Amino acid sequence: MASVKDKNPAAASQPKNGKAPAPAKTQHPKERYLYWYESMQLQRKFEEKAGQLYGQQKIRGFCHLYIGQEAGSSGSYTALTKDDKWITAYRDHGIPLALGSDPKAVMAELFAKQTGSSKGKGGSMHIFDKSVNFMGGHGIVGAQIPMGAGIAFAEKYNKTSNLCICFMGDGAVRQGALHEAFNMAMLWKLPVIFVVENNGYAMGTSVARTSNVTELYTLGESYDMPAEPVDAMDVEAVHDAVSRAADRARSGEGPTFLEFRTYRYRGHSMSDPQKYRSKEEVEQYKQRDPIEMVKSRILEQKLATEDDLAAIDQKIKGIVDESVKFAEESPYPPAEEAYKDVYVQKDYPFLME
Repeated sequence: MASVKDKNPAAASQPKNGKAPAPAKTQHPKERYLYWYESMQLQRKFEEKAGQLYGQQKIRGFCHLYIGQEAGSSGSYTALTKDDKWITAYRDHGIPLALGSDPKAVMAELFAKQTGSSKGKGGSMHIFDKSVNFMGGHGIVGAQIPMGAGIAFAEKYNKTSNLCICFMGDGAVRQGALHEAFNMAMLWKLPVIFVVENNGYAMGTSVARTSNVTELYTLGESYDMPAEPVDAMDVEAVHDAVSRAADRARSGEGPTFLEFRTYRYRGHSMSDPQKYRSKEEVEQYKQRDPIEMVKSRILEQKLATEDDLAAIDQKIKGIVDESVKFAEESPYPPAEEAYKDVYVQKDYPFLME
């Protein structure tokens, strides 16, 4: 039987250019393992519930689920500081949940309710939460890449020690904005970590069918940008890679380009029939589920018991149920809300009502 590597080399292949493997994994404290487990489970259960609610037409419009990719957000979070900035594309529910956004506000946004993180005006593709330095999910493919570089420029200009981590999908690396941003980021040594979450498919088209370069991290070499592939089904590997990139950014060495090799279990969006891949391929990836992997390590190292983890699962179920209740009971925004938050100047004289 063909392996996952054979079927989808862009998502799971090993480097072909003979580069040395990444440094050995570091040892992590108990609290970090437990955070990873709880954070990834929250994202997983929240989005499973969101998928059910979409099927019931309680959530409408576009909805892109992060299920299977949770190690990318949770592993990055523990490698950075609370003052660092985050920006991503429209598969954007997982990151704010990992950062500590209120699940009730995120769920309410999916319901387009006034109590949502973007006051019900952004929906699934435009979650935003300044309180946790999440600079939003962005719907135009690749638009967040120069924006991430711009956020990093502001941090450097203001002489902070903060950085920006900028996520994108594998389809975005074919946008011209990436190359312009990479060039400027390296020229000015901006404190930014560029992350391509390579789940193997740009919507329904595999990387191998749309790009001559399938080892996506090697694109950084054109700009002398440090770059490496990361097994993003392994939360420890994500943490370690982002830690190295953060050290470079904070020391003034500039950006890093990381290729998170991951996989989404659901379609590109909720309307995706997924005819471009087999059920066997999906099941093979589920054998390396990031949550199950970290759970096994917790139990192997006796950092927690099965009962401890079951208690976390029960806690998360309550959080998700509460978020749904909150969203269902919240009001829709009034019509006049459409005119608010459009301009910084509150008394802008050219806004017609």
